[in-house]
Amino acid sequence: MDLGPQQIGKWLIVAGISIVVLGLLLVGLSRIGLFRLPGDLQFGSKSWRIYIPIASSIILSIILTLIVWLIHIFRR
Repeated sequence: MDLGPQQIGKWLIVAGISIVVLGLLLVGLSRIGLFRLPGDLQFGSKSWRIYIPIASSIILSIILTLIVWLIHIFRR
């Protein structure tokens, strides 16, 4: 595959659009409460905070697995 300036430019545009879509998706999911589930752990005090999103990670993994599985099924 020849990676000329035009090809690299196209890949950069696709990467930028993907990052914007992912950012908007994360903002939208946080507004509906995805990152405040009972299985998400938070520790901290006034000056520091540790957040471990266990339940949110499991739900996102299930959703992404279903999406990839559906794409695989429909590409056959």
